[in-house]
Amino acid sequence: MCRAWMLRRATDVRTIGYSNNGALEKFGMAAQSNFNVVETTIGDIHAAYKAGTLTARQLVQAYLDRIAAYDKQGPAINAVISLNPKALEEADRLDAAFKAGGPVGPLHGIPIIMKDQADVDGMPTTMGSVLFEGHMPGRDCTVAARLKQAGAIFIGKATLGEMGAGDTHGSLFGSTRCVYDLERTAGGSSGGSGAAVSANFCAVAIGQEGFASIRRPSIWNGVVGMRPTAGLVSRGGVYAGWPSIHGSLGPMCRSVMDAARLLDGMVGYDPIDPITARGVGQAPESYAALLDKAALKGARIGILREPMGYHTEPDSEDFKAVDDVFNAAVRDLAKAGATIVDPITIPDLKALLATRAGSAEEDEESFKEYVNGSATAPYKTRADVLASPKFAKTLHGVHERWKAQHSTEKRRVYLEARELLMTRMLAVMADHKLDAIVHKAVEHTPTLIEHGIKAPFVDQKGAPHINTFLVFVPSVVVPAGFTKTNLPAGITFLGRPYDDARMLRLAYAYEQATKHRKAPMTTP
Repeated sequence: MCRAWMLRRATDVRTIGYSNNGALEKFGMAAQSNFNVVETTIGDIHAAYKAGTLTARQLVQAYLDRIAAYDKQGPAINAVISLNPKALEEADRLDAAFKAGGPVGPLHGIPIIMKDQADVDGMPTTMGSVLFEGHMPGRDCTVAARLKQAGAIFIGKATLGEMGAGDTHGSLFGSTRCVYDLERTAGGSSGGSGAAVSANFCAVAIGQEGFASIRRPSIWNGVVGMRPTAGLVSRGGVYAGWPSIHGSLGPMCRSVMDAARLLDGMVGYDPIDPITARGVGQAPESYAALLDKAALKGARIGILREPMGYHTEPDSEDFKAVDDVFNAAVRDLAKAGATIVDPITIPDLKALLATRAGSAEEDEESFKEYVNGSATAPYKTRADVLASPKFAKTLHGVHERWKAQHSTEKRRVYLEARELLMTRMLAVMADHKLDAIVHKAVEHTPTLIEHGIKAPFVDQKGAPHINTFLVFVPSVVVPAGFTKTNLPAGITFLGRPYDDARMLRLAYAYEQATKHRKAPMTTP
């Protein structure tokens, strides 16, 4: 990356138009503010609103300017698939409300980017695929509605692994780049959300995870990510939701505090998504209020070292490079006051994880549940999708997943393995009196885009999925530094069912003790 190019871009970002939807030309420029959006937090933004040095319009415009400069031009991160044409209008409304009586809610004027798998009224939901190009559901998903009520502004939708799976490549947009190395993938499937929040295109972002879709792109883009325990966050109005139970929306943020604040606005029962009945009474009044820099002191942390990532290669130099970062992180946990139990072993871990199997009936019902709620759904069934002439234009991963055969017997074996693994994990935690298990967030560094879009189609390499195999456990990933080749790595805090608050507390204490987050040089 040429330093002269970065300096030039840093001084002329307000003069560049955004090629997608002509957003800046349509919106026009707002009066500038001295507020610096790079690496800002929700707390910083609210302090500036209160001091009168920043308005929501100025903040939204600043993010739109950065998107214009860096997303389709310059480094061409390619993380944003569409913009909200009413973002500045919503900002003006919030500014007027603030002037008249103060903030409308705990997320007043906070600009968010949503993974393009969840509905936000006024923007298309495309799943990154030509199959859903131009699809306007005409509704807010439950989480979007809750966050809007809290005062948030959705400024755009993020790219994703096509149809919500795999690394972030899609027939509708191409590939999203890792913000630390433009030749590498942002991960997936929530790669657009991870890259967007890391590049400071928004204050916070939302991803969705059914395998490792929040945690891997979070770490590969150097940010915090969380997949909450299933049942805390509704999937109403989200593709790949009920009756499937694996997937969950979750926060992707530059700090644990912001992730906790965003989660505070997301949780709650929703009759549209019956799994949320399991979460009733499980959430504290505020996750953010419970964060404590000293939370690691006296905590018992079990270190899970057994390689378990998808297509991981334990003998490779790349695996060893991540292992070096992980070993340093374990030492940092001890320095922060944790009692380390190293290693712990979960009996038959890999054998049990290998039994994971899908359900054709569940997939079909989940698809119908989503499209039945859309105002303009182009299909009624999965068979309609497979019969569409557009299906041939989708990427390799879509063909592979949609045509996969599901065996009833394999599904039965998986469900039994899931229960057994949950019992064994909890028994290990009980035997060692653990507060959390820590393992590598991803066992490899970001893979090359070229290797993901051409045979042999390297995808999701090194991604552990123990949390989404078990479903009802929380995971939080935090940056743990960089390899010697300056590629990001991180650690995961994995806990007991609905112990989300504790995982956030431990992750916050580690983050504050180490401060490994670094803004990418590609988007100055």
